[in-house]
Amino acid sequence: MPLPKPPATRAATLPASAYETQAAPRSGRTRPGPAASPPEDNGAPPLALRQDTPTPVAPARAPKTAKAPRAAAAASAAAPMAAKAPPPSVARAPEPQPKPRRPRRDGPPKLFVLDTNVLMHDPMSLFRFDEHDIYLPMITLEELDGHKKGMSEVARNVRQVSRELDALASDTSGLAPHEGIPLAKTGHREAAGKLYFQTTLLDAKLPAGLPQGKADNQILGVVQSLIEQQAGREVVLVSKDINMRVKARALGLCAEDYFNDKTLDDGDLLYTGVLPLPADFWERHGKTMESWNQGGHTFYRISGPLVPALMINQFVYLETPGEAPLYARVTEITGKSAVLKTLRDYTHGKNAVWGVTARNREQNFALNLLMDPECDFITLTGTAGTGKTLMTLAAGLSQVLEDRRYSEIIVTRVTVPVGEDIGFLPGNEEEKMGPWMGALDDNLEVLAKSDSSAGEWGRAATNDLVRSKIKIKSLNFMRGRTFLNKFVLIDEAQNLTPKQMKTLVTRAGPGTKIVCLGNLAQIDTPYLTEGSSGLTYAVDRFKGWPHSGHVTLARGERSRLADYASDVL
Repeated sequence: MPLPKPPATRAATLPASAYETQAAPRSGRTRPGPAASPPEDNGAPPLALRQDTPTPVAPARAPKTAKAPRAAAAASAAAPMAAKAPPPSVARAPEPQPKPRRPRRDGPPKLFVLDTNVLMHDPMSLFRFDEHDIYLPMITLEELDGHKKGMSEVARNVRQVSRELDALASDTSGLAPHEGIPLAKTGHREAAGKLYFQTTLLDAKLPAGLPQGKADNQILGVVQSLIEQQAGREVVLVSKDINMRVKARALGLCAEDYFNDKTLDDGDLLYTGVLPLPADFWERHGKTMESWNQGGHTFYRISGPLVPALMINQFVYLETPGEAPLYARVTEITGKSAVLKTLRDYTHGKNAVWGVTARNREQNFALNLLMDPECDFITLTGTAGTGKTLMTLAAGLSQVLEDRRYSEIIVTRVTVPVGEDIGFLPGNEEEKMGPWMGALDDNLEVLAKSDSSAGEWGRAATNDLVRSKIKIKSLNFMRGRTFLNKFVLIDEAQNLTPKQMKTLVTRAGPGTKIVCLGNLAQIDTPYLTEGSSGLTYAVDRFKGWPHSGHVTLARGERSRLADYASDVL
């Protein structure tokens, strides 16, 4: 970059415009040519180099201004005899502005009319529609007001929605009702749309057979009126109620389910925690492989095309006819290399855990996770009869009573009935939870019979000791608690919402292990699916963390009848 012309006389300073010419960014690339002369000083007020307010950034490519301070320093050195000349200040680089978000579709944004159950299900659903607008009918606000009292999860969500709406509606004196309220007003920058409230009575022409006083039909009338008013704009009803969507489509209205609460679109894409190795694994990875023995385990350091597909604590296996099988776990991933550690064989009787041995490959993987003190959070999924609860209880009893690694076992589950509710239950917390813990009692009975050497008195004493180390807790009283050095078992975790799962997992204190068990094919909570379950949410978020693990159990071991019924019924 050429320097400005030196001063013509001694003790003269350069005009401020000369520094500005050198320090200002160029608007674009120019061809190399003769140096341009500095502009003449026409008496205009000089531009200050240091700006207190950020300069708006043009959408063009960011210019290179790294040489500007060097040029200014060289220009100041050209006048060493200047008396009391102020030092040239360095131009502050313009602050980076956030990139404008590009809309995902062409044309005007959609107008989504939210049903009440969407807000009850996800209180943050207002801010999850990207650049599209949201319309709330007055009947929706009335239904929210009717469900705000109580201590249930729905009541808590309604109160949170009310707080969000209050924050959005505050200080809107300068906005007309038809202009809408920017959803990004409260700091949710991902929401680029606006919120509209119903402020006038909309005349809807619905079929005469629909009762006009029902809330669902009033919302359908609002959608019908908006379609007639908003010509050229797509109006969509969003509802978690299947019958509501069916009625809307029968009337020719566009209706959709709320999908933003789903972690995965397809349950088959869920992380299984197990990866079969290709048949040519040794040929493709054996040339650069390193192996060593440590602590009774064999370690393999591999580098090759398989490494990018691996995750920490993922199990890999290779079963080739006529050769010794390989069962290992990924313990380290560094750059383009990974370390595999062979497993402890829990299928052998000498490694039995509280008298329980693994009957298949996945159960062996699960016991390796359950007995690992470095794994703080474990999730096990599988169909009925795969041994999830039995293995977890056996591992917990072994580490509580034999290894003294944990002080006690805490068991909890969601109290969602399969059939009709049995009503009020007398007693304390554990007695009220007793009918829900039938699976715990069944598995404890199996574990008590595993020790055939002890007599009847010995088994009775052991059973009393086991019972004293197991505490049954209700999910309703978990908020605010901290578990120190506990083995926490969360049964039927597929019925948990993501918010409930977060509440339970964050109860863990130092030295606590949490194990979540569930069957994603048996969800009993309303408005909860395989993709939006808290168990799916936890499996997807914790995969790859060095202190967590997941195994999907595929084979039932309860009985041949249960295994066959699980497949054909």
